[in-house]
Amino acid sequence: MSKMTVAEAAEYFKVSKEAIHNRVRRGTLDCVVEHGTKYIIAGDTKSTPPQNSGGNDKYYSYIEQENSALKAKIAELEGETRSLREQREQMLIDEKEKIEQIYKERDDQLKNVLQVVASKFLALHNMDAVIDEAVASKEAVADDDVIDVIDIEDDLVTLKQFLKLKMFSKKKREKIAARFEKHAQSDARILLKNGKYYLKPNHFDYSDLIR
Repeated sequence: MSKMTVAEAAEYFKVSKEAIHNRVRRGTLDCVVEHGTKYIIAGDTKSTPPQNSGGNDKYYSYIEQENSALKAKIAELEGETRSLREQREQMLIDEKEKIEQIYKERDDQLKNVLQVVASKFLALHNMDAVIDEAVASKEAVADDDVIDVIDIEDDLVTLKQFLKLKMFSKKKREKIAARFEKHAQSDARILLKNGKYYLKPNHFDYSDLIR
């Protein structure tokens, strides 16, 4: 009889240390614990292992290999899961950025619409002021001039006043004025009275002439 450590027993029986612990649990090997160390009790060290131990050792070795394979598979699946999670998070981030960009573009479009509406409202407001000024200025003209403008409707605006409302540069106003004068004879929207050109912006669209 002799005693040896678990590592020595594993080397002696040509098996793993886990196999030695399994044999101890099954009772096929005796052991003692001395000073906290487990010793395996074995017969003559020159004797061969029990004949029935080979099958069990192969079985437990197979179990260990399967466990190792399962651990490797689990690690692989965890890696794939982590990759899928990262891809999903990136997709969510991309979609969030797309939605934010769409709303930003819509906000810009809305701002542009509001600016156009505000400018139109301001133009109409200023136009009313210009018309009031034009009507008031009639009181200062000579009697023969008053006779000439009797037929002029209150919503008429001179070409000069109309172009001022558009806030064009001086050079562009001169260019547009020349275009109006060119079409005055054939365009019913333009009225020539006392050497001045009058427009009715509340009734007609002149966008084709101020482009």
